[in-house]
Amino acid sequence: MVVTGRSAMIAAVAAVIVMVVLPSWVGVVAMTALLAVLIVIDASASARGSDLELLRADLTTVRVGHEAAVELTVTNRGRRTVRAMLWDDWPDSVRADRRTHRLNLGPNTRTRLVTAMTPTGRGDRVAGPVTIRLLGPLGLAGRQIRRQAPARVRALPPFRSERILASKVRQLQQLEGRNVVNIRGQGAEFDSFREYVAGDDVRAIDWRATARASDVLVRTWRPERNRHVLVLLDTGRYSAGLVGGGASGSAEATRLETSIEAALLLSGLAASAGDTVALLAYDRQVRAEVRTGSGQGLQPKLMHALAGIVPALVDTDTEGMVRAAVQRTRRRSLVVWFTGLDGAMVEENLLPVLPVLARRHRVLLVSVTDPDIATAATHRTTTPEIYTAAAAENLLAERALVQESLRRKGIDVVATSPDRLPEALADEYLELKKSGAM
Repeated sequence: MVVTGRSAMIAAVAAVIVMVVLPSWVGVVAMTALLAVLIVIDASASARGSDLELLRADLTTVRVGHEAAVELTVTNRGRRTVRAMLWDDWPDSVRADRRTHRLNLGPNTRTRLVTAMTPTGRGDRVAGPVTIRLLGPLGLAGRQIRRQAPARVRALPPFRSERILASKVRQLQQLEGRNVVNIRGQGAEFDSFREYVAGDDVRAIDWRATARASDVLVRTWRPERNRHVLVLLDTGRYSAGLVGGGASGSAEATRLETSIEAALLLSGLAASAGDTVALLAYDRQVRAEVRTGSGQGLQPKLMHALAGIVPALVDTDTEGMVRAAVQRTRRRSLVVWFTGLDGAMVEENLLPVLPVLARRHRVLLVSVTDPDIATAATHRTTTPEIYTAAAAENLLAERALVQESLRRKGIDVVATSPDRLPEALADEYLELKKSGAM
């Protein structure tokens, strides 16, 4: 049983009255007994907790930074009117705007209580217990209960690069010849015939079709469709590093956040190109996986898979990652591997396993570089800045050497700052399509 502030206020007023009207122990005892009886009667007259039915959706999804409304339906199945205060318990990270609600429900009625939430980070947030304080008709006392109403709010990746996707899809359509004349690339697939115009490559003339027609006909080509793209996300400790000016729009973001942003843009573009996409997030075990997806249903599938992954503070087992990738991808594919390209990391972790992957697939390594390093290399005013600039220059030179070495081995590389990475990766994919490399 709980006692409200109204009871305390009445007790204070009663004490003053007793002191003025009947200043004796008899008056104090009488007034106390009367107030105690009123409290017991009021608490007994309150509604029962078993008569309340709580219901809400099991899962609510929202992108990070956007607002979602979570409804809690409260139904009074009893015969008494419910007068109560309700506290809805959610983690602080969902930024719920209103957690306390006042109830006044007649018999066999229901109400919907709405709580607006704006999650600040990816992942699932689980609702805590609902606390209800049931009060009597006089508001002096009541009962307090806790009930479970299971619910989750899933915060999906923000995907702010979605605004870039439309322009990249238009470039893809031009590349496929929907808006301009098709061009031929190595490994491209035949599309149709058209009349020869000055400037066309004579090697594209189809003499058999020309013999059957009244004009000279040339073959047109378009990038091959129905290719396979495998996205590998390294979720080891390297992905936990903070880099300035991330694609998520914040001042700093982890490498993993930027990689997720770029992976979503690439996947959306590949789906628009008619390719199938699979995803594997791995450090020493599989953290998230999407077997195969294409079309409009791919993006939601990837977002749900990536919503809950966080960097693991362990060194990535690259051999295990490559083994898992090979087992899941039998046909030749474009493997887009998000990882680090620091000298020691490449030499110890990547070079031993890259030949295995490169023999079977086209490999594209993607790395998030820290723009603060490039900035430090330009500041040389004071003595400490000169030493810092020298260290930064050494690191940049080492990184450039590693990238050139990988390219000579036939490994494509995209390494740039967080704010440029998604678009740079999309451009590299379009270039591969244009050249017929995939």
